[in-house]
Amino acid sequence: MKIGIHGKEFNRQYVPFIRDIFELLQKHNVEVFVSEKFSRLLSASAFRSFKWKTFTHGHDLKKLHAVLSIGGDGTLLETVTYIGNAETPILGINTGRLGFLATISQTETEQALKKIFDGDFTLDKRAILKLESSKKIFGKLNFALNDFTLMKKGSSSMITVHTFIDGAFLNSYWSDGIIVATPTGSTGYSLSCGGPLVFPRSGNFVITPVSPHNLTVRPIVVADTSEITFQVEGRIKKFLVTLDSRYAEIDETVKLKVVKAGFKANLIQLKGQHFFKTLRQKLNWGLDIRN
Repeated sequence: MKIGIHGKEFNRQYVPFIRDIFELLQKHNVEVFVSEKFSRLLSASAFRSFKWKTFTHGHDLKKLHAVLSIGGDGTLLETVTYIGNAETPILGINTGRLGFLATISQTETEQALKKIFDGDFTLDKRAILKLESSKKIFGKLNFALNDFTLMKKGSSSMITVHTFIDGAFLNSYWSDGIIVATPTGSTGYSLSCGGPLVFPRSGNFVITPVSPHNLTVRPIVVADTSEITFQVEGRIKKFLVTLDSRYAEIDETVKLKVVKAGFKANLIQLKGQHFFKTLRQKLNWGLDIRN
C-alpha cells in the first residue's frame, strides 16, 4: 500500500503523535510519500529512522491509495491542491480547532488507519469549483474546495460586483466583496456572512455578498451547472481574488468566471461519520444548558 502525508507546522507536543503515525505505517509495510513542505518539518531526531519519498505540486498522486492530512481544515484544503484531478482519497486528521473537514481526532487516528488498511470506508465526494480568467492568476491551481471570493483591497471603499448567471444579469452587489461557495464551503466564510448551510450532495453553489450596502440583498443558491461571471469596479482599481487560502491581486480588466470543476475531492468517511453529526458537534446544534 502507498500512502501520502501532508501536514502543517507543529510544535513539540505533537511529535509523539506524528511519530506514532509513521510507526504504524511502517508496521504495516506502507510505502510513505510526504509533501516536500511537510518533509522539511520532519527534521527532528524522532523521525530519522523512517524513510519516505517526497512529492510536490504537479506530481501525479493517482498511485497513492490515500493521503493523510494532519492539521486542521486549512491543511486539508492545501492537501487538495496537491491531489488535484487525481481524486486520491483524503483522511483529515484534526490537530487544529474546529475540524469540519478534518474530523478524525488524535484518539481515533490508529483505528481510522486500520480501517484504511482493511478498505473499510466510503468516499464522501465533494464538488470543487474552478476559476477561469482572462489572465492566468493561480496557474494550474485554479480550483477550490471551499470558495472563491472577489474582494475590495484593504480598507478601501466598497466595490461594485456585477454578477451574471449563464449570461443573464443577476445583480450588482455594492459591498466589500462577494463569495461563491461550494456546499463544502457553505460552512466557512459564507456562513459567517449569513449564507445558508448546504448539504454536500445538493449540487449547488452559494453566492453570498460580504457586508452589502443594501441590506435587502441576500445570499442566493444556484445550480452548480451554472457559469457565474463577474465585472468589478471601484474607486481603487486593484482588487483581491481568493481560492480557499490562496490570493492574488487583479484589476478591473480581468474577466472572471466560476464553474464546477471536472473532478471531485474524495474525503474518506468511516462508519458512524455523517455531515449532520458534524454539524451537531461543531455548531453545538441542540445544545441546551437546561438539559
